[in-house]
Amino acid sequence: MFSRYLSTVGFPQAQTVYSHWRHWYQPGHLWLTYPSHLQHPSSPFSTVRHPSSRPPRPPNPYNWSSWRQTGILPHAQPRRGLQLSAGLMDRCNSEPPPKRKRSADGRQAGDKSQRSPERSPPKSSRSPKGSPEWLHNVTGSPVPPGTFPLDPNKSPSTPELKRHWEDLSHLCNAVPSMNGGRQKWPFDFSVMSYNILSQDLLCDNTYLYRHCHPPILDWRHRYPNLIKELEKHSADIMCLQEVQEDHFKQQIKPSLESLGYHCEYKRRTGLKPDGCAVVFKRERFSLVSCHPVEYFRHGIPLLDRDNVGLIVLLRPIDPHSSLTNICVANTHLLYNPRRGDIKLAQLAILLAEISRVAQLPDSSVCPVLLCGDFNSVPWSPLYRFIKDSRLEYEDLPIGKVSGQEENPRGQRILTVPIWPRSLGISQQCQYESQTTDTDSKDLEQAELDGSLSKPSIEHCLKLTSAYSHYLKESGHPEITTCHSRTAITVDYVFYSAALGDVMAHAECSVPPEKGLQLLGRLSLVGEDELQKVNGLPNQHNSSDHLPLLTRFRLHPQVDG
Repeated sequence: MFSRYLSTVGFPQAQTVYSHWRHWYQPGHLWLTYPSHLQHPSSPFSTVRHPSSRPPRPPNPYNWSSWRQTGILPHAQPRRGLQLSAGLMDRCNSEPPPKRKRSADGRQAGDKSQRSPERSPPKSSRSPKGSPEWLHNVTGSPVPPGTFPLDPNKSPSTPELKRHWEDLSHLCNAVPSMNGGRQKWPFDFSVMSYNILSQDLLCDNTYLYRHCHPPILDWRHRYPNLIKELEKHSADIMCLQEVQEDHFKQQIKPSLESLGYHCEYKRRTGLKPDGCAVVFKRERFSLVSCHPVEYFRHGIPLLDRDNVGLIVLLRPIDPHSSLTNICVANTHLLYNPRRGDIKLAQLAILLAEISRVAQLPDSSVCPVLLCGDFNSVPWSPLYRFIKDSRLEYEDLPIGKVSGQEENPRGQRILTVPIWPRSLGISQQCQYESQTTDTDSKDLEQAELDGSLSKPSIEHCLKLTSAYSHYLKESGHPEITTCHSRTAITVDYVFYSAALGDVMAHAECSVPPEKGLQLLGRLSLVGEDELQKVNGLPNQHNSSDHLPLLTRFRLHPQVDG
């Protein structure tokens, strides 16, 4: 591509410059090879990148002065009045070609909506949806090349983030049920949801971590920290996001299997290197079935992104009780704050698959756990849709669906319907085959008659959030993710709440044997607490997200 630009602008020494440029960027060149002292002896696959520890950067292909300084073309002069820049053409009234990303199957997805929507907020902004003001002055001046210590322990010390366990078990009765003269005890288990921050994504978005000391971003520091954290919490079920495939196969999976876990994984489609994992303790659960979910759909422009989900159906192992299966779903929805239409369509696909996998013979569903990074804030339309099972979206701007931006740019309204019928998923978030012919005809007739007052989408799952999203002591918002641009909540653990559960309303509850009761949760923190530890990641927390940890109770089935 660089040679094409040189030819386009008529650069006289294009072939000479291009040959040197090819030499610098060919595989195996010193510039693209990590220094030996940064290569872990047992981890040749490491994707750690330390630009400040590499050899000098080759000349900028779009900066004329940097080529003159190398001595390659000391006497050549560029065309008068012309400056090289990425995407600049030889005629000022010509538009640059759009940047496109090509995936493994050869498709192209490069519309303008894929570009990063983020802009640096005003320095005076105090909005929680923008960059926290205190992060502007955390650590952060650039470190001269080669001067920072390779040992993260030699970095300025930061205190550990204080989180405490919120015990709600006193609100749940543990009285065993009696059946045929034999006691049946409930089944208690713990669940974690955690975006562990893919190293590849970290390296591609270093501007988000300006507040961090470089050594703590090294994968050799982050990996043992993450495993130590997972082992400390020892959750029975863990839903992990941004799990890099090579790290999962060669490090994370072997480590977790040695701790007694079974691991399932789904990588994002296209060329994306990370994905979602669901792991569970083999002594507590057995795998009934596993269902990877891809949101990309050929021929549907709305669904041209590579996000995925992963659903597993688990059977609790308990010789003393007859327990129903548990459906566990994990996902990482699209980030782009301006594309709420895509997020809702992705969520509809996931909910349709959950409804199919979790369905019981009597057409009800077994207990459901829905975890992940939804890239949406509490009380946003997408959040309300999950909790309320219904969303009326007439005249709703797509930029407000996730609530990530206070004043979203581009007020395009959600279309009716949001996703096309060719997707094969109804407005009730079920596969069309699951909707009876009578229901379809009634819906079509209602649309023709105009008897449906407002366009809406629905789902059949009754879900509740395990967290309240506000700190009990101060009333400030809880935070699940924090980096140089934002500090908000985007991670959730939703669950089918049993009748009498502390977090659910009676109308949103299900029978005890088909739902879960929340016994406790690991508290979250606010911005004040994060300020004291210099934000995320830090010396002790190796992701820009905090893990959500909850404990649930499943009641035994009543034979009859």
